[in-house]
Formats: sequence, C-alpha cells, structure tokens
Amino acid sequence: MAQYDLIIIGAGPAGMTAAIYGARADMNVLMLDKLAPGGQIINTNEIQNYTGVGTVNGAELAYQMFEHTQQFDTITFDYATVKEVIDNGKEKLVRCEEDDKEFTASSVILATGTRPRCLHVTGEDKFRGNGISWCAICDGAQYRDKDVVVIGGGNSAVEESIFLAGIVKSLTIVTMFDLTADPIACDKLRAMDKVSIYPYQDILEFIGDTRLEGVRFRSTKTGEEKTVSCDGVFEYIGLTPTTECFKDLGVLNQMGYVEVNDRMASKVPGIFAAGDCITKNLRQVITACADGAIAAQEASHYVQNL
Repeated sequence: MAQYDLIIIGAGPAGMTAAIYGARADMNVLMLDKLAPGGQIINTNEIQNYTGVGTVNGAELAYQMFEHTQQFDTITFDYATVKEVIDNGKEKLVRCEEDDKEFTASSVILATGTRPRCLHVTGEDKFRGNGISWCAICDGAQYRDKDVVVIGGGNSAVEESIFLAGIVKSLTIVTMFDLTADPIACDKLRAMDKVSIYPYQDILEFIGDTRLEGVRFRSTKTGEEKTVSCDGVFEYIGLTPTTECFKDLGVLNQMGYVEVNDRMASKVPGIFAAGDCITKNLRQVITACADGAIAAQEASHYVQNL
C-alpha cells in the first residue's frame, strides 16, 4: 500500500493548487479524481475574473493548471472514485471503489467540489440527457438555431446564457427570483437579441412524449401559468456538495458542506478541506485556489509536527 504525506481528493482548482503548494513544501502528494482534472471549470465557456489571465476558456485554464502540477516529480495523479476516508489518528486511510484500492497518508485535503442541483419536477428524469442538460458548453452546439430555455439567474446561468444566445434561435430565461449574477453580465444578457426573461417563476413540469417539447411554469407573484415551447433546457439552479463519502468523518454540516476554520482545518486533526465543498460565502475559481494554498500550507505544518 502506497504511503504519502498528503492525499488530495479532487482535482479542481482547489485540489490542483493544494498539490502545487504541497509539493513546494517537500511533501509527497497524491491527487485523486474520478474525472478529468479541472472540476466544474471544464464546462465553463469563459472565465473573466481570474486575476492576471483575462478572458479564458475554462477547459484551457484547467489544462494549464494540470500542466503546472505535472512540473513536480512529487505529485502523482490517479483516476479513482473515493468511497471512504478513515481517520486512524496519525494515519489516514483512503479507500476507493476501483478494485478496493487503498492509499494511506499523514494528512488529507477534501476538495471534491459540488455538482448541479436538480428541480425534481415532472418530466425531468424522463428528459435527462435527452433535452435537459446541465452543461451548455458540453451540449449547447446541438441546439444551434433552435429554441432553448435556461432555468436560473445566477452567475452560471447568465454566463452560459450569453454563450447560448449567440448560437440559438431563441433563448428564454426562467428564474425563481430575478437575475442575481454580476451586474455587468446581467446587462449584457438583457441587451442581447432573441432573449426573453421571466423572473419570479416556479417550474411546474417539462412537457413532451418522445422528445422535450416545452416547459410549464407559474408566476410566484400573480399565479399565472405559461408554457414555452423549446427544443432544449439547461438548468443552473444551484449546487450540492459532493461529500457523501465523508459522512462518517463527522466533518459535515446539515447541508453536506465540510466545516473548516480559517486555516481550512476540519475538526478532525490532519483532515483539511478546500474549494466549493466547504462552508463559505463566495465560490469562485480564485477563492478555491486560495483555499487550496492555505490547506496545503497547514497540512504541511501538521505533518512536520507529527
């Protein structure tokens, strides 16, 4: 069984930054992820607020980050689905689904991020992956010159709507509140042709027999119902932390996020966390990277003092 100074679970911006800082602190680092490195930024068309970079494609930024990690001989990356982390005091055991693979380390950083939340209304399961998507960058091209609905009004919804508005026939935004994204992005979206916005709406159902044909929703202010015909839907209604495999550690709050202090330390000595899976107010690429740097620095101090 391989032994490491630090195991990082998750290879998004937080995890990759933690790996770099861990290597620079002379730690032997293992970084695990069940998917390609990058986390959610792989599915982001444009990132415009990462300091010093300007506008950059999310997948391109993810690739640059991963290439940076590979400049260190002491960082190992492995594809693995972590199913359990066990605290054995000075040694932490990480057990994976693939062939019951196991790794041990003196410290662990949890950086598994989040995944898109679902509406759980009629028709959603029926058209999942066949008309309903959570990734405009992945699936937007198939709706070129077609009618599309985006559900949500936050940063992700607005940024991906701007991308979609450039290729679709018509774009309808349906959101529970109003647009809550950065004002500059909201103004840009509102000024675009082919865009209609319906704020303060509840989604009631997705309509269609063999294919998605429309979305029915109701105003939370007037009670009026409306159905919009469409060929595709993209949902951006929030996130759920990907932390189920940590439930037995006793580090999660009621919402499933990892509780940490300002040094990214959980209540379990040697277990740290970083990025979107922790309790925090702002979930952005730049804050995830900052979390990762702090977590790795603190993990280094912890290991040195064992």
